[in-house]
This record gives sequence, structure tokens and C-alpha cells, in this order.
Amino acid sequence: MSNQNHLEQQQLRAWNAVAHWYHSYFTGLVLYTVSRLGPAKAEEFVYEVFCHQRREKFLPGLEKLGLDQLPHAVAAAQYHYLSNHIGGVSVEYMYESDRKAWIRYAAPRWIWSGTALCGIPPEVSRAMLAGWHAQNGVMLKNPRLGFVCTKQTVDGQSGLEGYYFEYDRDLAPHERLRFARHEDAPDFDRQAAPRLPTETWPAARLAKAHRNYAMEYVRSAYPVALQLWGPDEAAHHLHMAARLVGMQFFHETATGLGGTYESDAKGFAKFLCDLAIAQGDRAALKPVPDGYLVRQEGWAFAEGLPSFHPVFARAFNGLVDGAMQAHNRRLNVRFQHLEEGGSQVLEWHVSDR
Repeated sequence: MSNQNHLEQQQLRAWNAVAHWYHSYFTGLVLYTVSRLGPAKAEEFVYEVFCHQRREKFLPGLEKLGLDQLPHAVAAAQYHYLSNHIGGVSVEYMYESDRKAWIRYAAPRWIWSGTALCGIPPEVSRAMLAGWHAQNGVMLKNPRLGFVCTKQTVDGQSGLEGYYFEYDRDLAPHERLRFARHEDAPDFDRQAAPRLPTETWPAARLAKAHRNYAMEYVRSAYPVALQLWGPDEAAHHLHMAARLVGMQFFHETATGLGGTYESDAKGFAKFLCDLAIAQGDRAALKPVPDGYLVRQEGWAFAEGLPSFHPVFARAFNGLVDGAMQAHNRRLNVRFQHLEEGGSQVLEWHVSDR
């Protein structure tokens, strides 16, 4: 393998490591909400997050993927198939008619990865469908389009599956999502499924989109948490979930970034610099008299973030707090969030105690 190919492969691994880092944060945040605040608040939180995602992504995504001229049931199902494929999710699509098209999220699913599946109440899974799938007809200005769920993974069934269906009449709001557990999806035929053009979606573009897709889930969660819980409570819960995830996933993420991180201040500073770059930010590491300074200019995670509040920076830094605990709990890391010339800057001062 040439040096250029090696660098490209390492970049792909780093982007995938960042994607897993943020996927884990989102799953951890939902589980934290379930366990600390209760299923009802978790249901409300997930519903609002997926409403936010739908409002921001669905219609632009249809156009970007070239699906906006298809029959509405088909367009909605193909959107979920292709967009989740870009995000690295295993999804199946089965066309039945112009008014009925299936999707199936096969197990295992990243959103409730590993044993997290055991901690997700069924109503939280339903909230995802109610916030996104059931509202696609509303977004398309087609009041006859609804979603029928036939299986839920959290109920011990083989996957999350269902179909978009265009009825002969307008649907009342409570009819946009219904359950039909006695129905079963047809078999998936990969050859009959839609495909992304390989010329415009090469491996590097897919890996970068996968990273951005994962970051977007957490980016959507921040303003929702702020509005539902208020700044003080949101800052605490977002930070604590981040801290726990940072502890659990530091070593795995460090391996994916491909660096050699000694267990001293310089090693952790190098990890922070590499992580920032893999996230799409500009970052530099330099020695200072009593340790090392990592300066990140720009903050890709916060770009376009609605309802930005200063508590988001502290919450976001929970990932770093947790990672440090796993790397070397004896280190001292001081963090600050600045605004310079209209640009956001994050700085970490890492030192041995």
C-alpha cells in the first residue's frame, strides 16, 4: 500500500471512530434520560429530537437524493433506506406499490447498540416513529400518507419494520402512526433496491457523511434538551451523559484515530488535537511552560446549531472530562470556550498535577 493510500485509509478510520463516538453519545444520552428522568421524559425527549431532525433534513434530503418526484409512499421509504445507508445503518427497502412501500431496520441497530437495547422502553422507540415517520405525510402536504409499524426490536421482534401507506382519505393526527403486529414484511431484494451513484458517493464521501450523520443526532439533541429542561438541568444532564460515554469509549476512539497516546499530558493533548481534526475542525498543539495547549479554531459541531446557549460548550466538554478519566485520572485539564472575530474557539490546557 502506498503512503498516500495509507493516509487515506487512516482518515477513513478516524472519521468512522468519530461517528461511533457520537452515536454512542446519543444512545447514552437517551439511556441516561430514561434512567435518571424516567420513561415519560425520555419519550418526550426522543419525540422532539426526531421532530427536529425531520424538519431540518427530510425535504432537503428528498431533493438531494433525487426522490422528490416519486410517489410519496415510495419517496419516504427510499429516503429512509438511502439516508440511513449513508449513515452506516442496516436498512432494507421493499416496494409493494406506488401507495405502499416497506422499510426494515434489521438488528443490530446502532441507535440502541449492544446491551443498550435492554434499557429502551417501547414507548421511547414509538416516539421516534411518531416524531419522524408518522409526520412525513404532513411534510409532503399529503394528509393521506401514514406509517404502519409491524415490528419493534425493543419488543423482542426481529427488527423495526413497517410501511408507508397512502390511504383513500385524509388521516386524523392519531391515525398517522398505527400498529399491525400481525403483518410481516416481504423479503429484501438488494438488487431491486435503489442505489447511490458510486461516482458521487465514493468511500471517502460516505465515511465523511457517516461522521456528520452521527454528529447531527447529538446536535439535534442539544437545543431540544435546552428547551425541555432549561439551561441548568440541560447542562447537567448533557454533561453527565457525555462524561460517562467519554470514559467508556476513550480507548476505542483513540485506537480508531490511529495515534500513539502516552499516558501523560502530552499524550492526552495529542488525542484532543487528533479528535478535533477528525471532527472537521482546525486544531494545533503546542507546549507551554506548565503543560500543553490544544487550540481548536472553529467548532463544526456548533455550526448552524439553533438556540445556541453558552451551557452547550460545558456540556460538550463532558466527553473530554470522561476521556481524561479513562486516559489518566491524575492529569489536570482546563477548558475554555471563546469567541474571536465571530469565530468560536475551544482551548484545553493539559498538564500533569
